[in-house]
Amino acid sequence: MAKVTGLEGVVAGETDIGLVDGERGYLVYRGYWAKELAVTRCYEEVAFLLWNGYLPSAVELEQLKNEMAASRKLPEYIRRIIELLPASVPMMLVLQSTVAALGEQGNTAWPPAQREAVRLAAILPTIIAYRYRTLNGLTPLEPLPELGHAANYLYMLTGEKPTEAHVKALSAYQILCMEHGMNASTFAARVVLSTESDMYASVAGAIGAMKGPLHGGAPYEVISMLEAIGSKERAEPWLRNALENGNKLMGFGHRIYKTKDPRAEALQIATQEMIGTDPSFDLALHVEAAAIRLLEEYKPGRRLFTNVEFYAAAILKALELSPDIFTPTFTAGRIIGWTAHIMEQAANNRIFRPQSIYTGAMPRNEF
Repeated sequence: MAKVTGLEGVVAGETDIGLVDGERGYLVYRGYWAKELAVTRCYEEVAFLLWNGYLPSAVELEQLKNEMAASRKLPEYIRRIIELLPASVPMMLVLQSTVAALGEQGNTAWPPAQREAVRLAAILPTIIAYRYRTLNGLTPLEPLPELGHAANYLYMLTGEKPTEAHVKALSAYQILCMEHGMNASTFAARVVLSTESDMYASVAGAIGAMKGPLHGGAPYEVISMLEAIGSKERAEPWLRNALENGNKLMGFGHRIYKTKDPRAEALQIATQEMIGTDPSFDLALHVEAAAIRLLEEYKPGRRLFTNVEFYAAAILKALELSPDIFTPTFTAGRIIGWTAHIMEQAANNRIFRPQSIYTGAMPRNEF
């Protein structure tokens, strides 16, 4: 009998939140193309869509923005937790610890409520920024209620109000992080919630899954490649040398998508305003064009296209975000999908209790 591992291809449930179809390059959020939403809508609009199943009216959007702005501030005890955790504790474990602690008695509901999802989505960037600035000897900043979600996050990290181009790029990136089917962290969230645990515990479980390098690995290797190339003149020789030595080009090809990653398409569109304004971004575009051409030359018919990690690397580098907050920044986008799945699971809940096949020894004698 073949070993049963990984649950790959096993259907674990039904959802109307998102569709991932790698063969056709589809990523759909609640009946809308995710790549279209990323370039035409803001973070709060798409969050509302995933939570409620429809895009908000102007009144509903303004109400959500106000709710999120009012939920950004850290409780004093969460500040103390962040400050007491040793510097050696990685950011993802800081997120996991503080999110779990937010679920204080009397603040959770069954079934979980959207107000909890709003609170988590609003406060996660504040936790990240507070920890980041504290570790780097900078004074933590209070959130600015007049700024949108993405703009406020960049402000709390840097202390400067960001440009509109940077806000659009980060917003598009986080929208495309929001939902990606029954991935490991989303499944973890649904499994925890299925026991009738609360939303905070379920998200803490999801963060634990996201921390693993097989799932939530940020595009460090793409940035390392771009830094090793260094200039447009070095791009083709460097890429040819890598291919001729059998090395993989980071940011190209995808386990699921067998055509161009729709998230990469959207990020390419969303970052047009950055072209010509940031040398690192211009280099990334040049490297992408050269790599696609050389991959077809060296690996004809392999269907190796630009994936989301390539453009994520280009954007995060252009935004000058520190590598240690790449995965947390991704997590601050995925929190929307996790909480949407948690509420969907609760609406028709049954505890996950799969079977396993025993492969150990049996007792030698009857008892």
